[in-house]
Amino acid sequence: MNCAKVKICGITSLEDAVFACKAGADALGFVFYEKSPRYINSEKAREISLSLPPFVKKVALFVNKSPKFINDIMLKTCMDIAQIHFEVSQEFFKELNCDYIEVKRIKTKEDIYTIKTNRYILVDAFVENYGGEGKMINKEWFKEVDCSKMILAGGLNENNIKEVQNMGFYGYDVSSGVEKEKGIKDHKKIENFINLVKNYDKRLK
Repeated sequence: MNCAKVKICGITSLEDAVFACKAGADALGFVFYEKSPRYINSEKAREISLSLPPFVKKVALFVNKSPKFINDIMLKTCMDIAQIHFEVSQEFFKELNCDYIEVKRIKTKEDIYTIKTNRYILVDAFVENYGGEGKMINKEWFKEVDCSKMILAGGLNENNIKEVQNMGFYGYDVSSGVEKEKGIKDHKKIENFINLVKNYDKRLK
C-alpha cells in the first residue's frame, strides 16, 4: 500500500511554497479565482513556479474560465495540471492543451454515486464560494465506495485526517486546515499534516 499524496492548496508566497516542498508535499495549488482570498496573479505564480524543485506538481485552480484563458495561464505560469473547479462538458476538456483534474463538488451522498470516470478526480464539499471554507464532506458517504482514484478535499486538518485514512483515498487536498489566516500558511500545521499522511502506512505494519 503506497502512501497517499498530499496537495497543499492556496499557495500565495514563495516562502510557503518552498516550505511545503521541503516538508514532503507532492503538489502545490495556486488559485486563479479572483474572488478567493487566496487568489494569486499570473506574474507572481510564475515567479514561484520557476523557483520550485522538480518532481513537485504545480496545480492551477480555475473557476468559470474559458479553455483559452486556462491554456494561456498554464503556459505563462509553467503549471503542470489545471484543476477545473466548476461544471463543464466533456467537450470543454478536449479544448485544453494541458493535463487536468476534474472536481466534483459534493452536496449529497448520491452525488458520489454519479461520478462516472476512469480518470482520477478531486471531490470537495459544495460551498457557494468554491471551497477554502473548511467544510468537510460526510465521511460516512464513502464507506462503500472505491476511493482509490479520488483526492479528498474540504475541511481537512491535522486533527481529523485520521478519520479518513483507512478509506483508501489516492490523496488529500488541504488549504484552510494548514493556515494561520486566509492565504498565509502555518508551517507547523503543514509539517504535521504531511507527516500524519506519509507515516500512516508505517503504523499499519
